[in-house]
Amino acid sequence: MTSALHTSSLRSLPLLARGKVRDNYAVGEDRILMVASDRISAFDVIMGEPIPGKGELLTKMALFWFDKLGHIVPNHLTGAAPESVVQPDEVGQVRGRAMLVQRLKPIPVEAVVRGYLAGSGWKEYQESQAVCGVKLPAGLKNASKLPEPIYTPAHKAEMGEHDENISFEKTVELIGAELAAKIRDVSIALYTTASEIALKRGIIIADTKFEFGLDPQGRLVLMDEVLTPDSSRYWPVEGYEQAFKAGANPPSYDKQFLRDWLEQAQVDGKPWGKTPPAPALPAEVVAQTAAKYQEALTRLTGA
Repeated sequence: MTSALHTSSLRSLPLLARGKVRDNYAVGEDRILMVASDRISAFDVIMGEPIPGKGELLTKMALFWFDKLGHIVPNHLTGAAPESVVQPDEVGQVRGRAMLVQRLKPIPVEAVVRGYLAGSGWKEYQESQAVCGVKLPAGLKNASKLPEPIYTPAHKAEMGEHDENISFEKTVELIGAELAAKIRDVSIALYTTASEIALKRGIIIADTKFEFGLDPQGRLVLMDEVLTPDSSRYWPVEGYEQAFKAGANPPSYDKQFLRDWLEQAQVDGKPWGKTPPAPALPAEVVAQTAAKYQEALTRLTGA
């Protein structure tokens, strides 16, 4: 792994935007160089400390899934080498952690699919026995497997704001009935296929989110990242049953370890309010988070 990269600084390309993890640069009018930094966020707040190697791991995992799922929906990869569009002295910031992709018209809906009840879905179910308007059977517990995967979209918020869970009907209002239905059906197909692949490798994908855009011809294209520990809840199979019976969160390969630490963290002697600035992460939290990401990639891909 290269040294940790919190924020890229490419001078040869115009910066379009910095997200929670990725720095996006314009390559002409029709392509974007997406650089996955080692930043990590939780509760929509970016931590001050990077997780060494995280950007490379996310990129490898996303490329793995784009390859496995290409038969379901086109993706934004161009096939060109990211190193080919930067200056020689900038290659170190790009190699292994960047993707050169099509520039698309983004759709303002996060396509969330849940196969298990966890996180905000579990909290919502306890209040209403539904998640994003999808009614669920009575008697489910934290980490229950759902009878079938459900589509629970979110409205993408501006940078620094929280995404808002919405109903399918609201997505119809936002983007139209035909496109809303297509995104729902494609998302469930992607999740179902990926879940079967992951399960054979000893990983449960409890839930995930997809992002889509439209190409110049109006075709739906899968974009951004896909099925990484940043966008998905990954549980090892061997730890699931015991945790479920105990009513606890199963051990995970995703950011749940960091979230759990932050829930107990204090700033100036008071519980952290989940607003910037984030508490400083101890070295052991950084190391264990990095190890979780590495274990997920190794188990999933053998890399």
